[in-house]
Amino acid sequence: MSDFWLYFNLGLHHVLDWKAYDHILFLIVLCAAYTFSSWKRLLLLVTMFTIGHTISLLLASYNVVTVSGKLIEFLIPVTILVTALFNLFTAGKEKKMEKMGIFYIVTIFFGLIHGLGFASFFTALDSGGGILSLLEFALGIETAQIIVVIIILIIAFIFQTIFRFNKRDWVLVVSSLVIGMIIPMLINNWIF
Repeated sequence: MSDFWLYFNLGLHHVLDWKAYDHILFLIVLCAAYTFSSWKRLLLLVTMFTIGHTISLLLASYNVVTVSGKLIEFLIPVTILVTALFNLFTAGKEKKMEKMGIFYIVTIFFGLIHGLGFASFFTALDSGGGILSLLEFALGIETAQIIVVIIILIIAFIFQTIFRFNKRDWVLVVSSLVIGMIIPMLINNWIF
């Protein structure tokens, strides 16, 4: 049972670490266009991200995939930027991509990228726990992401009801703020 808590807590702290806030920024832009009324769709998106994250850790743990850490550190902020830009261009419009499932596939792909960013650390830490420790870690990640999503939805609710932000303006402001925060990360990790 102590191994469960070790990996579960590692997953929780991986997401909730304020020093490595890229995961939280991704969740912020992923959630920006959603409200409590669409919680099922949002939960599915967050779970797709966790699945992608877990698959990449599994592939890296068994040396199926190896990718340059420098490339991944550049691609992580790119995924955040792409999601924020998607929000900017679709704010106030119905998301047709979601109906086609492309949005879910892209979210899994972005999860793969984010998972590869943590793969070397997780592989070094995992001392023979294998798939079970990976699932415990994934459960910690999913729990932390749900906590972050609930906080984001509460903040969105407050701004949209008490401060009378309309949903479109909320999405534009939040996505723009995240873009402003992610640009230094892109510059610091520039690979070209």
